[in-house]
Amino acid sequence: MLNNTSQILIATFSPWKNGKRMPTNGMVEPLVEYFSTRYKSVYLLDQPHPGSDILMPRIEVYKYGKLKKVQSSSFLISALSPLLAAQNVSATQVSFKLRDFLSVIDLVIGQKLKIDLFIGFESVNAIAGIFLKKVGFIKKVVYYVSDFSPKRYKSKWFNKFYLFLDKTAARYSDATWNVSEAMPAAREKLGYNMKDFSPQILAPNAFFRKEIKFLPLDKTKPFSIIYAGTLGLENGPDLAIQMMPQIIRRFPSASLTVAGGGRPEDEKLLKNLIKKLNLEKSINFVGFVPSNKELYSLVRKHRLLIAPYKAIRESVRWYADAVKIRMALACGLPVVTTQVPPNGKLAEKAGAGIITKDNPKDLANVIINIFSNKKTYLKMRKAAISAAKENTWENSYSSALNKMDLTN
Repeated sequence: MLNNTSQILIATFSPWKNGKRMPTNGMVEPLVEYFSTRYKSVYLLDQPHPGSDILMPRIEVYKYGKLKKVQSSSFLISALSPLLAAQNVSATQVSFKLRDFLSVIDLVIGQKLKIDLFIGFESVNAIAGIFLKKVGFIKKVVYYVSDFSPKRYKSKWFNKFYLFLDKTAARYSDATWNVSEAMPAAREKLGYNMKDFSPQILAPNAFFRKEIKFLPLDKTKPFSIIYAGTLGLENGPDLAIQMMPQIIRRFPSASLTVAGGGRPEDEKLLKNLIKKLNLEKSINFVGFVPSNKELYSLVRKHRLLIAPYKAIRESVRWYADAVKIRMALACGLPVVTTQVPPNGKLAEKAGAGIITKDNPKDLANVIINIFSNKKTYLKMRKAAISAAKENTWENSYSSALNKMDLTN
């Protein structure tokens, strides 16, 4: 059982650019906000993602909710710098995984910490925590999973190794926090005996309560649609662009905003597609939005969010918890999505979303139908607002801890 004198260690990741932590990170802000305001000491071990402009893990120490100290990993970890620098490209890098594992060991043993609860984001961190529990430094270990796929990597041997790490972490941790119920279901389909695994606990993505708000309808732009998220083509931003001519024929003032970052080649392809279809006046390509606050403010100004994930067999999106769908509801927007994301079904069940096929024609037809019937739209908007009310980080983490019998 945790109490207000408990010590918590969180090991996760962040991309760093120009000396700043990017918002697309491993739940850094909600984890720190939730735990640091409830427990005596919280240690954040932030491991820079490959492609960042810093290489060494950053240690932040919080005491009763206030940041008291910032330091880097020890000289032992810094010895890996030449190898890390040589492989510092945004992709899975074995050298960075080795750094992550060692940085957890280095922090806990090096500073002789006694940790009541360790939260390891991704399997390598969780396995390091499991080892430290075996030798007496940690009491409880959580394996926190935001991405999982039975076929994550094209290389067969590397994918088998990835699944071995996930299986080890999910089996020997004290609990596995999955952001989607599709994750434990996928493990079971792999033939695992789930009775041998740690409790599989749902800890969905969420928002701070202050972020869950919406604009009055008359403060939003009529017939406006937003795509907000990574620009990888597996997420369907090209489908969103290709559907617009059909929508514009029905609603000439219709507009699409494309907000998100990604690989330069994907961004170039999408911009060329906009030009090819003569949609420069109807599509606003805003690119990467640097903060969640700015992104949510932008989303709220629109009438509808589209999440057109492509039905690619080996996509991790079949198992993930699509943040953009939860963001739409938190901002008061109905959502149109495809059969891919698990929480698309939750939005549809709540009356706040519609699932359709992953092609421009079907996406356009659904949106035209929604915009053609004001009563339908208002009903979906009301359902979105209602569904998002309790989707808070406080509820997500409190529920997970309660299921572990760590809180009253």
